[in-house]
Amino acid sequence: MAKNFPISPKHPERICWGCDRYCPANSLACGNGSDRTMHPAEMIGDDWYLHGDWGIEPLITVEDVTDDPGLKG
Repeated sequence: MAKNFPISPKHPERICWGCDRYCPANSLACGNGSDRTMHPAEMIGDDWYLHGDWGIEPLITVEDVTDDPGLKG
């Protein structure tokens, strides 16, 4: 089973995102002098998952309903 792909990792530059191994950038398991595969946020921006068909459902945030004046009795 594939790992969940992080939408907004803290330090994407430290990891290779080319496969499910997520190797450290200085120790790639691919070998052969391979370069690190960048995270889409590094190439496209923080809202990368909103553009195109990545198959990732963005998290839905819900506002705190206790601030709704209509709910006060």
